[in-house]
Amino acid sequence: MKCPFCQHDDSQVLDTRVSEDGAIRRRRRCASCDKRFTTYERIELTMPILVKKNGSRTEFVSAKLRSSLMLALRKRPVPADAIDKALAAIEETLLTSGRREVETGFVGELVMQELKRLDKIAYIRFASVYKNFEDLAEFQDAIAEVGQERKPRP
Repeated sequence: MKCPFCQHDDSQVLDTRVSEDGAIRRRRRCASCDKRFTTYERIELTMPILVKKNGSRTEFVSAKLRSSLMLALRKRPVPADAIDKALAAIEETLLTSGRREVETGFVGELVMQELKRLDKIAYIRFASVYKNFEDLAEFQDAIAEVGQERKPRP
C-alpha cells in the first residue's frame, strides 16, 4: 500500500477492524515517513447486465424492479419489510449468480417466485402481464397452479 504522504511502498498494519458498513478498516503506519493513515477494503460486486428479448443490453436498475413489484402488489396487504426482503433476495440471487449478463426472462422468473411466496393475487397480476396471457384459459391455468399449492384449512 503506497503512503499518501511520501508515496513509499512499504507500510505496516497497526489495527484491523470491520466497519459498520461491512468494509475492512485498516490503520497503517508508513515505514519511511512514520505517518499514519487509514485504508478501507470493500467487496466490489456489480450487478449483471440485462439482456432484453430484442437482444439489447441495459444496466440493472433496482428502482425499476421495485416499481414492478409495487405495481403488482398495489392494494394488497403485504408489509413493506416483506417487499424489501423479496427485492434483496432477487438482487442477491443476481449478484451471486456469477454471470456478467442475464436475460430479463431470468429476472422475471425470480420476481414471479417471490410474488408467489408473498401474495397469490399479485403473482397472478404479474404473471398475466409477464407471460402475456391471451385468453381466459391461460388465466385459469395460472389460478389452478396457485390453487394447488394452497394449504387446506384446518
